[in-house]
Amino acid sequence: MMSFRRVLSKFGQQSMVAPSIRCMASRIESKDLTITMTSNPQPKLPKEQLAFGRTFTDHMLEIDYNETDGWSAPVIKPYGDLSLSPAASSLHYALQCFEGMKAYIDPKTDELRMFRPEMNMQRMQRSGARLCLPPFDEQEFLACIKQLISLDKDWIPKGEGYSLYIRPTYISTDNFIGVAAPKAVKMFCILSPVGPYYPSGFAPIKLLADPANVRAWPGGTGDTKIGSNYATGIKPAQKAMAAGFAQILWLFGDDLQVTEVGTMNQFFFWTTPEGKQELVTAALDGTILPGITRNSILQLCREWGIEVNERAYNLKEVMAACDEGRMIEAFGAGTAAIVSPVNGFTYIDKAYDIPLDVKDPTAKAGPLTQKIMDTIMGIQYGRIPHKWSVVVD
Repeated sequence: MMSFRRVLSKFGQQSMVAPSIRCMASRIESKDLTITMTSNPQPKLPKEQLAFGRTFTDHMLEIDYNETDGWSAPVIKPYGDLSLSPAASSLHYALQCFEGMKAYIDPKTDELRMFRPEMNMQRMQRSGARLCLPPFDEQEFLACIKQLISLDKDWIPKGEGYSLYIRPTYISTDNFIGVAAPKAVKMFCILSPVGPYYPSGFAPIKLLADPANVRAWPGGTGDTKIGSNYATGIKPAQKAMAAGFAQILWLFGDDLQVTEVGTMNQFFFWTTPEGKQELVTAALDGTILPGITRNSILQLCREWGIEVNERAYNLKEVMAACDEGRMIEAFGAGTAAIVSPVNGFTYIDKAYDIPLDVKDPTAKAGPLTQKIMDTIMGIQYGRIPHKWSVVVD
């Protein structure tokens, strides 16, 4: 952890100042990090009252860049509004990307842990490159985020399923109304304490398979975590929820290829017509987001001896597996939920049921879904020693 000296700022706030103040450099330098402590700490809600993405910690990380001077020294400061020109191109052309990460408290040691954070940094780099945002030093940015987490660690609720949601964000601040690569950008990170995705246990969901809307196209940006990918899914999701469904099962093309579900990667576990068990998910063909949870599930299931296939597959295969009694279980996967059990979907006017646990009709998740959930959570909270769990020093 970095060492800082404490001073009193002119605003009466306690600060921890690194040796170099607000310098500009060719790369992000975590050693130049400056911390200004809030003078007005916010009250913390009881953890049972936390709603996802509604509560934020006392501090935020901010780093600026311009083409002439390079990167500014990173700053951790009191959480507050950003100051942007109304001409900032991120507001006009969606030049913005972000990541979703979490930090956890090990209940035995009180250590702070993160889950595979280097993969989030790599994906954010790829997303930024797709938008012509300048490259950044992934390890240095991550070091700054860790410092922010350590500073606001008292906001992390303790208990199974509770965590600190981390939102690194990368936007253009170039005050130019023109479609062009930006010459000025801002990276920032905010933190939000969150509770269990399923407060009362797993809640299986039903999906609407609707070919009227498409999440991503070949050659597009479906494999990046940029804001415009999510904005266009809000209206179809509202229509699905109004019809009694939890999410959209996204389809593509005349053959109804299955891509994702809502904002998650989709998995089906079934017996093939040839009699073999198979866990299938869409291949990373440029339209699919390379989820960190997705990657973790694939690696774990292969270690467990399950046949896993990343390939193009279509809704006709899914419907046939349901009709012929070959469907074993299904789930979505992402950072927020880890896994979300799926117990059915509707296509046009026909509903298809998906079993959760063929041996236990009262179960809310299938055996494989439950095993994945238990294993990944065990790694995240330090119960299961694993290289994916990174201790925040």
